[in-house]
Amino acid sequence: MTVEPGNDSHRATATPNDPTPPAWRDVTASPGARARALLAEMTLEEKVGQLVGVWLDTGSSAGDVAPMQQEMSDEEFDWDATTRRGLGHLTRPFGTAPVAPRDGARHLAALQEHVTAANRFGLPALAHEECLTGWTTWRATIYPTPLAWGATFDASLVERMASRIGADMRSLGVHQGLAPVLDVTRDPRWGRTEETIGEDPYLVGLLATAYVRGLQSEGVHATLKHFVGYSASRAGRNHAPVSMGSRERAELLLPFEMAVRDGGARSVMATYVAVDGVPAHADTALLTGVLREQWGFDGVVVADYFGVKFLETFHGVAADEGEAAKAALEAGLDVELPMVHCFGAPLVAAVRAGRASEDFVDRAALRVLEQKAGLGLLDPDWSATPARLASADAETAPIDLDPPASRELAREIAESSVVLLSNTGTLPIPDGVRISLVGPLADAAEAMLGCYSFPRHVGRRHPEVGLGVEVPTVLASLRRELPDADIRTVPGCTVRDTDTSGIAEAVEAAADTDVCVAVVGDHAGVFTHATSGEGCDAADLTLPGAQDALLTALRQRLDGTGTALVVVVMSGRPYALGAHVEGTTAAIQAFFPGEEGGPAVAGVLSGRVNPSGRLPVSVPRIPGGQPSTYLSPRLGRETPVSTLDPTPLFPFGHGMSYTRFDWDDVRVDDRPLGEDETVEFAAESPVRLSVRVRNTGPRAGSEIVQLYLRDPVAEVTPSVTRLMAFHRVALEAGEARRVEFDIDARRFAFVGRAGEWVLEPGAVDLLFASSSEHTHHHVRGRVSTPHQLLGHDRPLHTPSRVR
Repeated sequence: MTVEPGNDSHRATATPNDPTPPAWRDVTASPGARARALLAEMTLEEKVGQLVGVWLDTGSSAGDVAPMQQEMSDEEFDWDATTRRGLGHLTRPFGTAPVAPRDGARHLAALQEHVTAANRFGLPALAHEECLTGWTTWRATIYPTPLAWGATFDASLVERMASRIGADMRSLGVHQGLAPVLDVTRDPRWGRTEETIGEDPYLVGLLATAYVRGLQSEGVHATLKHFVGYSASRAGRNHAPVSMGSRERAELLLPFEMAVRDGGARSVMATYVAVDGVPAHADTALLTGVLREQWGFDGVVVADYFGVKFLETFHGVAADEGEAAKAALEAGLDVELPMVHCFGAPLVAAVRAGRASEDFVDRAALRVLEQKAGLGLLDPDWSATPARLASADAETAPIDLDPPASRELAREIAESSVVLLSNTGTLPIPDGVRISLVGPLADAAEAMLGCYSFPRHVGRRHPEVGLGVEVPTVLASLRRELPDADIRTVPGCTVRDTDTSGIAEAVEAAADTDVCVAVVGDHAGVFTHATSGEGCDAADLTLPGAQDALLTALRQRLDGTGTALVVVVMSGRPYALGAHVEGTTAAIQAFFPGEEGGPAVAGVLSGRVNPSGRLPVSVPRIPGGQPSTYLSPRLGRETPVSTLDPTPLFPFGHGMSYTRFDWDDVRVDDRPLGEDETVEFAAESPVRLSVRVRNTGPRAGSEIVQLYLRDPVAEVTPSVTRLMAFHRVALEAGEARRVEFDIDARRFAFVGRAGEWVLEPGAVDLLFASSSEHTHHHVRGRVSTPHQLLGHDRPLHTPSRVR
């Protein structure tokens, strides 16, 4: 075999003088064996080349899509020199600027051809993209944001969505997606709250695991973000320090553990923040101890964008780039993204000088090469031409990244995620009435889109190309839903400005109609003049700009007039609505519901859609008092020793319907629960608890059956309630179904004083509930298993079913 620098990729195959292909090309060998064989042939520089990404055109447009992007761009970057030693990643070849799907695929193929021709082994790079609300590229389907996933309480929908995203990405040459986000909502003032799934770790873990399964089923590696604690930054400020102990952090690790153990996630991204003074990018106990040694993770750990460099520039735990590289590499981080800084020449120099060990370079490079082998990038027949460009009719066949089936799925998720918070009878709105549609988001397509949708993430810097997909507004959608209604619209104010001069016109227009629908909320963006998204944190939970004043004026003017007032909040975080619910006849919450969000919200208003979403985060009563979630011990709730009451206006899990559900006939292992019975629970001996749910209303609908644990006494202060399981059940009018949960006592475990999961004997209560505060049936129980510490083989989820 001949391997000389400068040859093309055929150099790595058999030659006439040596017909035996290299061992790392052997597709019958395991990915690990192939990776080890290839690593043995590499120089230090070539191994380091596998540990970096390249992001082209990072400084070509004004504004950042990553923190400090402009400051971190390298004007002296040498593409040819960098690729000559091989390359680990190509960063966002589709998602950096607007590019038509076919052109993007051709561009990526050309980059891969250059990369393979430049290095002596003919190795391609991994191409990664953002894909949180769909693939973040122009003209791709824009799905609802993760808070909306949480509101569906439906893992199957999330898995189907991720599968469609993954299929599109892989067909055009992308190998890794930077999603899902597993940060648990801790302080909704944090701008990235919209990227979280909710405030309960179990809900986050179950839905994120479904996303991982869906994406990876199509051959695209999921990347778990952000490992761990990011959402608990002080005062909700992006990148701010996190103050929590190891026990509390262990609770936030649960979703990641679920996605690694149950979902088989192949990549993890370290978080930007320092927890108790230790930056995650240099945390050996976290990246190696917990992730690999305890959980058995054998994939690749990547840096968040510029996170390794931040060890020097922001965290101050490294004196220079070489020290930063050494600290991250030794901690267990494998790949520096999005571009070469510390893991390039500074790392090579540190190893040559004896300041860093080449063993850690080998460890990281081996993981990357094994990942490439598993994805087929080391196979002899690998081609830079992606599947959709390889067919005979590739030049003429359309490449539609927003086909009808994807739009239909986007609508299904959006419709399942809209939460009806309150309703005194105004909704549904009948056709033929006079409707005033006011508020800054009544006729705004951007009201539907989260910060990681392409139009809000990148496209805002390219207004000339448009949104790339059709995004109907609430106004347009409501006119289609109610064609005989007289609908007039006056915005009244903008989202961010505090100018109130337009409010009077909107209020008077509302007073002359039968129903006023006020559509308020957020504009998403990143590091810009937005109200939600990465770097867009809030001082408190008052609606932005003059929107609070608009709702106040509407309430005061419409009181006693007979005009019904409906508030629709389209946002990336929950806002304090306590001052506004009194005086309104209905309220709806939609968390950036995606390209089909307008029809979904309008469908709920008209009654075509029976709302079934449930709150994945509590809606606060007052703007202050944060952080606060339902997962609080007794002294975290209302107490007589504080004048500040954190009780939410609408609790976690809350949501209303246009039909009614009755819950009855609680059973234990298929027999009726006795009136004074105490159920015994034991480890490894599941007990089947079930409840019958009947739709007693006039129309079909879906109920979310939630099961909570109340542990009255524990060695650490227990949360008043904690979600154990949930199941969505669809019922026709008059239909009844039984929802069953198999309860293993080990699911009652909590993180104890020593930072380990512990199961204690004693009394427990299981609550069948429609929210964290609305219990239908109470099951008294007792854990009979003796006190024990549990390892990472404990059950992480509660099986459920409907029959």
